[in-house]
Amino acid sequence: MPELPEVEVSRLGVTPHLTGQKITKLIVRESRMRWPVPNEVQDAVGHAILSVRRRAKYLLIDTSIGSLIYHLGMSGKLRVIDASTPVIKHDHVDLVLASGQCLRFNDPRRFGAVLWQPKGTSLELMANLGPEPLTDAFNKERLFSLSRGKKSAVKNFIMDNAVVVGVGNIYANEALFTAGIDPRRQAGKVSEARYIKLTQAIKEVLAKAIEQGGTTLKDFAQTDGNPGYFAQHLRVYGRKGESCEICETEIKSIVIGQRNTFYCPSCQR
Repeated sequence: MPELPEVEVSRLGVTPHLTGQKITKLIVRESRMRWPVPNEVQDAVGHAILSVRRRAKYLLIDTSIGSLIYHLGMSGKLRVIDASTPVIKHDHVDLVLASGQCLRFNDPRRFGAVLWQPKGTSLELMANLGPEPLTDAFNKERLFSLSRGKKSAVKNFIMDNAVVVGVGNIYANEALFTAGIDPRRQAGKVSEARYIKLTQAIKEVLAKAIEQGGTTLKDFAQTDGNPGYFAQHLRVYGRKGESCEICETEIKSIVIGQRNTFYCPSCQR
């Protein structure tokens, strides 16, 4: 599933083509997605795109009257192409621009979404999101204070969008390894000193993933069609049975919160 770095890479790829362009048409070929595509998305037609933002794993295309909100789901891909490009299977939504290009959304599994948020309102699904991890609002003080008394695994804790947004499964595994913290440890029993390391590790791992174009394991591709290259830098995720690059201990795998979890039993405690 595309996580924060993949959505940010998509934002960076489409922004130069979208900003300042007038929306001339919005073509919905398939409205049955994770949530039905509302008719209100057509309100964007005739308005210029002011900016393209990301909030957590959501991409917001802003106009003067509201925002189109895209969610890539498990298999969604965005491409900026000539509007006359022949449609292929699973091309569900086209945002057609005055330039003659269009933002085409392809989603084989249809777990993605295209929604509409009128100006001055906030969709319920975005109302209780925590801070962005690459901003100063996400810091060691917040992580430590919110963890006190928590009996859940620290991996589940940092994946809670109310605590911090966008730390998905891949990057939670990698950040915990970088910080040397066992993903099974109760969040409330991790010391303040170790949360300092974990906060920095989350920021470093996510920033590096964005720099490398995200992580391609199966479905994700950048807007130019290239894969994300951070998969080549994964230190524990997907490496069950392989040797730890630091101590050569065998990487282990367990399930935490219904998600595959990878860790080094020697380096992480």
